[in-house]
Amino acid sequence: MKHLLSMTDLSHEEIIELLDMAADMKEKRLKGKVTDLLKNKSMGMIFEKSSTRTRVSFEVAMSDLGGHALYLNTRDMQLGRGETVADTAAVLSRYLYCIVARVYSHDTVKELAEHSAVPVVNALSDLEHPCQILADLLTIREYKNRLQGLKYAWIGDGNNVCNSAILGCALVGMEISVACPAGYEPDEDIVEQARKLGGKVTITQDPAEAAKDADILYTDVWISMGDEDEREKRLKELMPYQINSELVDLAMQDVIVMHCLPAHRGEEISADVMDGPHSVVFDQAENRLHAQKALLLKLMC
Repeated sequence: MKHLLSMTDLSHEEIIELLDMAADMKEKRLKGKVTDLLKNKSMGMIFEKSSTRTRVSFEVAMSDLGGHALYLNTRDMQLGRGETVADTAAVLSRYLYCIVARVYSHDTVKELAEHSAVPVVNALSDLEHPCQILADLLTIREYKNRLQGLKYAWIGDGNNVCNSAILGCALVGMEISVACPAGYEPDEDIVEQARKLGGKVTITQDPAEAAKDADILYTDVWISMGDEDEREKRLKELMPYQINSELVDLAMQDVIVMHCLPAHRGEEISADVMDGPHSVVFDQAENRLHAQKALLLKLMC
């Protein structure tokens, strides 16, 4: 594995290996054990979009592993003044051991990877968010002790995280049911790709159908960065897709509720569910750190 641009850059075996490594990294950190396998190595993080969890988790991951992370805001780089992505990748890969990119267009991470001599990690694009799904799979396995055969229900906007979730479920043997209004469906090519991988993918406009007997209920914000002008329209069309106690009651008794954050209580998720006994959102957020440690070790060692 040279780059992680999409979940499909990973095989089933590689995902399990990364989850095992992440669990080991988590245990070591809890015990205060220091691992400096990335000592004297530097990673650059190109950010076109603001971030809390992605930036902090990657920076702390590199620090914990003995390495150094550089935050590269595009407003402060020549990239923001017209230097090409290709030239940026060629130069940065002479300095760094890895490039992490959180960008608007998936084409940007593809171009970075094409012209980089070091691994490139998609830390979010408009098409996918594979780093989030690795952390999610780690969390699901912690709570369910397995992945294969579970039912995962995505409720709401079929966005970039949803696209990666569809592929991730197909790769590990989970069934996924996506409930979204017309016009908010996940990427058609991604759905087809997942089905070719053997994944069971259902797209429905009925949130109750998706939630019935689900082991995992998952949602994300309805108004993502760049969608602010459509706020009122989106709220009106997506409000029937809120994860609330009624949907939780349709799922399995031990259902876990997930959200990749930031959350807007009263919009995509009700406050009582977000802060209730089924919610694992903060364990999920923590696991970004451990999953990304495993990923960086896999790519940089």
